[in-house]
Amino acid sequence: MSFSEKKEDIKNVIATYAKHWKWFVLCGLMALIIAYLNIRYTVPEYMVQSQIQIVQEKNSGPEMGVFQDLNIMGGSSKQVEDEIEILASRSNFIEVVKELGANVQIMALGKVINTEVYANPPIKINFIAPDSVVYNANYSFYIEFSSATTFGIAELEGAPAKIYSYGNGIPTPLGDMVITPNVKDPKGLIGNRYQVSFTPVENVARSLKAAVTIAVTEEYSNILDVSMVSAIPDKAKNIIDKLIEIYNRNATDEKRRVADTTSEFINNRIQLISGTLTSVDQDAQELLTQKGMTGSGLEVGAAVQVSAGSRQNLESAKVQLQMVSGLKDYVNSETGYDEMPVVDVGSGALSQATLQYNTLVAERKRLLKSADERNPMIVNLDEQLDGIKSTMQSSLNSMERNVGMNVSTLESQLGRIQGTIYSAPENQRELRNITRKQETTESLYLYLLQKREESQIAFASAEPKSNVIDKAYVSSPTPVTPKVKITYLAALMLGLLLPFGVVFAKDQLDTKIHNKHSLETLTKDVPVLGELPSLSKKDSKIIISDDRSVLAEALRIIRANLDFLIKTRYASDKSKNNVIYVTSSTPGEGKTFVSTNLSMILSSTQKKILLVGADIRNPKLYSFFSGDSVDKLKTPSRNKDAGLTEYLLDDSILVKDIIRPMLVHNNTIDVIYSGKIPPNPAELLMSTKVKDLLDEVSELYDYVIVDTAPMMVVSDTLLIAPYADHIIYVIRAGVTDETAVKFPLNLREEGKLKGVSFVVNDVSLDNLGYGGKYGYGYSKTSKKWWKF
Repeated sequence: MSFSEKKEDIKNVIATYAKHWKWFVLCGLMALIIAYLNIRYTVPEYMVQSQIQIVQEKNSGPEMGVFQDLNIMGGSSKQVEDEIEILASRSNFIEVVKELGANVQIMALGKVINTEVYANPPIKINFIAPDSVVYNANYSFYIEFSSATTFGIAELEGAPAKIYSYGNGIPTPLGDMVITPNVKDPKGLIGNRYQVSFTPVENVARSLKAAVTIAVTEEYSNILDVSMVSAIPDKAKNIIDKLIEIYNRNATDEKRRVADTTSEFINNRIQLISGTLTSVDQDAQELLTQKGMTGSGLEVGAAVQVSAGSRQNLESAKVQLQMVSGLKDYVNSETGYDEMPVVDVGSGALSQATLQYNTLVAERKRLLKSADERNPMIVNLDEQLDGIKSTMQSSLNSMERNVGMNVSTLESQLGRIQGTIYSAPENQRELRNITRKQETTESLYLYLLQKREESQIAFASAEPKSNVIDKAYVSSPTPVTPKVKITYLAALMLGLLLPFGVVFAKDQLDTKIHNKHSLETLTKDVPVLGELPSLSKKDSKIIISDDRSVLAEALRIIRANLDFLIKTRYASDKSKNNVIYVTSSTPGEGKTFVSTNLSMILSSTQKKILLVGADIRNPKLYSFFSGDSVDKLKTPSRNKDAGLTEYLLDDSILVKDIIRPMLVHNNTIDVIYSGKIPPNPAELLMSTKVKDLLDEVSELYDYVIVDTAPMMVVSDTLLIAPYADHIIYVIRAGVTDETAVKFPLNLREEGKLKGVSFVVNDVSLDNLGYGGKYGYGYSKTSKKWWKF
C-alpha cells in the first residue's frame, strides 16, 4: 500500500468518526453532567490513619537468641506479622463495636441523601432488655419529632406513626425502649426525621474489619500503619484508637495471667517449705528440751566443722532436686496449653524456654478469639508449643538425673566425713544435723519469697505490646472520595468512549456496502460508475426533464462514466457497444429503479433509448410507467399487449410489435415490457431470438437498457449475458453484503461476464461521495434533531 493510500485510509477513518461529532459532544456533556451530579450527591470520605510500634520482648537470653538468628523460632518479621493478625482479629473488632456502641446508627433523612449523625446525636436510647439481645438485634425504625415533648415512631418509612412521650417505655421486638432527648431545647428537633438502626455486633465488626487496613511501613520494620476511609472522620478516629487500646489492654491482661500463674506456683512451694521449716524448728526445740543441750556446738569437733559445707551443699542439692522434680511433675501433668510458672532451677535455657512457651500460649489465646483450633496459625503454634514442652521435659529429665547424681555424690562424701565424727556425742551431732537442715530450708524459703516479689514487680513494670507513635488523625483535608478531577476526566473519557465504541463496533461488525468508496476497496480495477442517493417516500421515483435533484445529478455522473466506457471500447473494436444490462444479486436492490432512471437521463440528451424488461419472472417496469405523468403514445393495434415473453414464444410477432413508445415527464423512450410470466423462463431465454432481438434494436437505438433478473437467485441473466456489451451491477447500500460483491467478480474472472461495472443505490446523504467527505450540493434536505 502506497503512502497516499495509507493517508487516504487514515482520512477515511477520521471522517467516519468526525461525521458523528454531535454525538461525541452530546455524550461528553451528558457524562460531565452525570459526573457533577455524582460528585454533588456523594458523601465525601476522608483517610484517617495512625502509627504504632510493636514492642519487641526484652527478656530473650543468649540461648534463645541463637535460635532467632537462625530463624528457627521465627524472626522479627514473623512476630510483626503475627501481631498484625492479632490486632486485626475479629474478637478485637467485636469489643470495639460494643465499647463504642457502633451497632446503633442514627441517620438524618434528607431529600436526596441520608447522613449519619455520630457526634452529639439528638436522642439517647436505652433498652430494658439485656445487652446480649441488643447486640444480636437486627431492627430499625423511623422517628419524627412532632413537638417538644412527643415524637412519632414507625417501623416502615411512610407508615402511620405512633406518638410517644420522652421517658416512657416503648414496646419493641427487643423489649421496652426508652428515648430521651440529648439536646438542650427539644423544640429545635420538630419536623426532623431520623432512622435508627440496630445491626448485629458481629456484622458491624465484620464490616469494620474489612474497612480497617493494617500494614508495615516498610519491609522488616516494627512500625505499623493503621488506616481507615470513612465519611465521618471522628468515628474513624475513635474506632482506630479504641482498636489499639483494646489490643494493648489484652496484651497486658495476658501478662497478668502469666504473673498470677507464676505466683500461684511459688505460693504452693512456699507453703510446702514453710511446713518443712516448721517441722525442723520443732525437732530442734524438742531435741534441746529433751537432751538438755545448749545448742552452742562446742562439743562438736573439727570434723563437724569440715562437714558443715558438705552438708549445706547436700541440702541445697536436695532442694534443687525437689524443685526440679516438682517442676517436672507440673510440666508432665499439664495436658493443655496454659501458661507455665517461671521458676529459676539453675538453668537459664530452661527459664528462657518457659518464657517463650508462655509467650506462644498468649499468642494462641489471642488468635483463638478470632479463629478456631483448626486454623493453620493455631496448628503452627500448637506444633511450636509441643516442641518447646518436649524440650523442657527432656531438659528437666536430664537435670533431674544430674542433680540426683550430685546428691548421691554429696551424700557419699558426707558419709565419709560423718565416719570421722561418730565419736562425737550423738545428741550434738543430731542437733547439728537439724540446724543445718533448718538453715537450708530457711534460705530456700527466703529465695521463694524473693522470686514471688520479683514476678509481681515484673508484671507491675510491664510495658504495653505497642507504643502509639501517632494517634488517629485525618491524613489530608482533601477527601479520598469523590476525586473531583479524576471523576470528571473519567466521565469525559467514558462519555467519548461510548459513541466511539458504538461507531467502532458498528464499523467492524458491519459487512454491508455503504457507498462508492467502500465498494471500490473490493472491486479494485473494476469500475464503479457512481452512486444514487437514498430517497424519501415523498421523493419521485423517476426523474423529470431539467431535474436538478441529487438523484438527477448522480445519474448524470453515471451517464458520463458510462459514455466513457462505451467510447473507450468503441475505439478498440469499432462496435456500437450500446447493449447495457442492469442486474443485481437479489431482488429489492433497485435494478429496475436504476434501469428506468438511467433510461430517462439518457433520453434527456435527445438520444433514442429502448428499455427492455428481461426479468420475465418478476416484472417491475409496469409499476414505474403508470400514472398521470406517463403518456403511452399510439401503437399498432395488433398485439398491443405483447411483450418479450410473447415475442419469444410466437414467431409471428415482430420486434416492432412489442415496442411501446412512452412520454414520461416530457422525455420520450421506447419500452419493451416483459409480458406474461411463462412457466419455463430459463428455457425461454435460451432461445436464439433473444440475440436476434438485441442485435436488431442495437442498430435502431443509441442505447439499449435491459432490466434483467437477479443473478444470485436465478440463472436467467447468465443465459443471456454473452449478448451484453456492458453489465451494470446494482449494489444497494446497507443491504448488499461484501460477500455478494465477490459473486460477479468471480464470474468476471471466469469469463462468464464481460464489461462489468457497478452502481451503488440507496446511499444515505451522509455517505455520498468518498467517505462522506462531500455531497452533490443539490436539494439539501434538513434532518430531524435526533439524526445527527
